Amino acid sequence: MRLNKFLSEKGLCSRREADYWIETGRVAINGRPAELGTPVNEGDEVSVDGRTVGVRQSAHVYIAFNKPVGVTCTTEARVRDNIIDFIGHEQRIFPIGRLDKDSEGLILLTSDGDIVNRLLRQEHEHEKEYVVTVDRPVSESFLAGMSRGVRLAELATTTKPCKAWRIDENSFRIVLTQGLNRQIRRMCEHFGYEVRQLRRERFVNIELGRLQLGYWRNLDADELRQLLA
Repeated sequence: MRLNKFLSEKGLCSRREADYWIETGRVAINGRPAELGTPVNEGDEVSVDGRTVGVRQSAHVYIAFNKPVGVTCTTEARVRDNIIDFIGHEQRIFPIGRLDKDSEGLILLTSDGDIVNRLLRQEHEHEKEYVVTVDRPVSESFLAGMSRGVRLAELATTTKPCKAWRIDENSFRIVLTQGLNRQIRRMCEHFGYEVRQLRRERFVNIELGRLQLGYWRNLDADELRQLLA
């Protein structure tokens, strides 16, 4: 990794500013003054003005997190209860997509910024599965309407056809291949239902399983291979 990119990804400065720091002798790698274009290799210690700012890790991390209600999916440190501070990972990580603050369940995070947009591209139609509890009994006509697609006037669009089926009297499962803003809540409101609880349980091949609320785990090699296939 180029040194200016390393400093930028640490959130210290822009790449252009990093180049200026390097040119003016403020940056060192393993205690030696760095030069423009110097690569940062695995295990290298980088310092600015004599203060260590990071050691390049050997590999990216990919984690699954069971997000509680109240945690906001943002990397903005100024936002209270942001997901990055809640997890407190040693590496700089990014959420892949988002879950509403009022929703809970599975969200993936990674230090590999290059794959975030790749996994979120609509044309890939990655499946996301949710369990939803509403304020009154779930009817067959409601499920059929949700499955066909719903016209959301406030977003000037119609949702894509999806799969939806009942779990019990007031709960159902739904599998989406798109991620509009507050999509499930808006779809339910269209039919006069109010969402009481919304939990994501699957993203493509990654399942929430028995991961406890508020905890995270690393993806295993097979999960990651299938996810990125």
